[in-house]
Amino acid sequence: MQRRSFFGAAFAGLAASKAPAAKAGGIPTRAFGKTGEKLTIVGQAGGRFPLIDFDEAKAVVRRAYDLGVNYFDNARGYGDGQAEEVYGAVLPEFRKEVFITTKSTKRSRKEAEEELHLSLEALKTDYIDLWQIHSVSEMSEVDAIFAPGGAIEAFEAAKKAGKCRFIGFTGHTDPHVHAEMLKRYDRYDSILMPLNIADPGYLSFEKIVLPEAVKRGIGIQAMKTTANAKLLQSFSVRECLDYALSLPVHCATLGCTTLGQIEDDVRIAQQFRPLASDDLTKLRARADKLAGPSLEDWKRNIHTAGARVPRYTGS
Repeated sequence: MQRRSFFGAAFAGLAASKAPAAKAGGIPTRAFGKTGEKLTIVGQAGGRFPLIDFDEAKAVVRRAYDLGVNYFDNARGYGDGQAEEVYGAVLPEFRKEVFITTKSTKRSRKEAEEELHLSLEALKTDYIDLWQIHSVSEMSEVDAIFAPGGAIEAFEAAKKAGKCRFIGFTGHTDPHVHAEMLKRYDRYDSILMPLNIADPGYLSFEKIVLPEAVKRGIGIQAMKTTANAKLLQSFSVRECLDYALSLPVHCATLGCTTLGQIEDDVRIAQQFRPLASDDLTKLRARADKLAGPSLEDWKRNIHTAGARVPRYTGS
């Protein structure tokens, strides 16, 4: 199920026509770790742009910018570069005002460098604000990234050359793999992980990874805040966003595909007030019955026969 498709497909147009248009500005910002950047607490993500028309995607990006969003997430793998091309068609005019991220799933230096070149071309920029090692899921990938000739060499070289300002990594399959990535390297500028109301109940990034990321002082990005819309059968969008943004994160990346969605998200962000500890506990309790791989189907299923949580046993 795609983000907010449970409600969005049926009601996005109705919401856009009945609700007053969101006003520009007033989105809270937070210092993005130690980078010196201040990002809006919600950002537009390009991951679902391949699901809509190119011009529709451009309109969403332009509306996000006009409303005051300055954080724009992307990846080379989103539609084989199509999503990056959407940003390339809109954001160059405002390049100095926006923070653009993209990602690479390649694990060797050579392949990652080749992808970075393609990303820069598609985005129509000569640098990326944040380039990320994307979707690290297995311990074997961690080994490949840090092996001689591994992807980390490309990321370090790109930062040194000014092709990216900051580097980080992402993943959503297993928090133990995230933890191992943190153990292997102490010069990340950022981390991106799934954080939502149900996460604490199953293979929890909030419990296993978030405390170490906070300790490191790196920029922390939340994703899958509505669990790809599955949580919207039991929680409102506001509850989902308020929960994630009340954690010690700096921003949340949101996969809006309609003008109604970006309007809603910006309105919620403008009105955001951190939830009290008791309120967070109550939301988690409501989600207990939902937690598990059937909801968060991007996580490793440890209930499958023979499955196990991987533990790194190498050097």
